[in-house]
Amino acid sequence: VQLQASGGGLVHPGGSLILSCVASGISLDYFAIGWVRQRPGKGREGVSCISARDGSSSIAYSLKGRFTTTRDKTKRTVYLHMNELGAEDTAVYYCVADSIQTGCPIGSPVARWGSWGLGTQLTVSS
Repeated sequence: VQLQASGGGLVHPGGSLILSCVASGISLDYFAIGWVRQRPGKGREGVSCISARDGSSSIAYSLKGRFTTTRDKTKRTVYLHMNELGAEDTAVYYCVADSIQTGCPIGSPVARWGSWGLGTQLTVSS
């Protein structure tokens, strides 16, 4: 499994950004794909999940209303749409995959994700 995240960068507060994750060597029909972030000085935290079977998704409670996740199976790409960004969203964002638990149960630990890509840095600053 190869996961390539891209789209990070510098964004002004209140701005929007879309991160992309291209999953190589797998079918999104068989893997749940998520995003995990690590803010400076903090541990890793789950951001989103999109299920393999039907593409249903879940977003971390604290991010609901600002973040959404979608996928394009033909492109093997999962997107993280982020709006109303603030300094607290500054983090390295990792694309992750899970072939064992292919759904998105609420409260799943970060440790569920068996495959990790290199992260992409998002910095929100004026």
